[in-house]
Amino acid sequence: MTTLGNLESNSNSYFEALATAERRALHSFFDQHVVEDDDLGYFALDEGDYNALPAHLASRVVHTVHGGMLDEY
Repeated sequence: MTTLGNLESNSNSYFEALATAERRALHSFFDQHVVEDDDLGYFALDEGDYNALPAHLASRVVHTVHGGMLDEY
C-alpha cells in the first residue's frame, strides 16, 4: 500500500527532475529525459550521455524535454 508520504515524495522528485531537465535543455543540443526509478523516484537524464538510450532506461522515460539549441549554423 502506498502512503501519502510516498506519493508526496515521488511527486516532489518528479517535479525536481522535470525542473532540472528543463534547465539543461535550454543549453543543450540533446533531449533531456525524466526517468522513473524504483529507488530514487525520478531523475533527469541527458541523452547526450549515451549514443542510443539503452532499452532498460528508454522503457522508464516518463517525460522528454527537447534540447533547445540548434546546430544548424
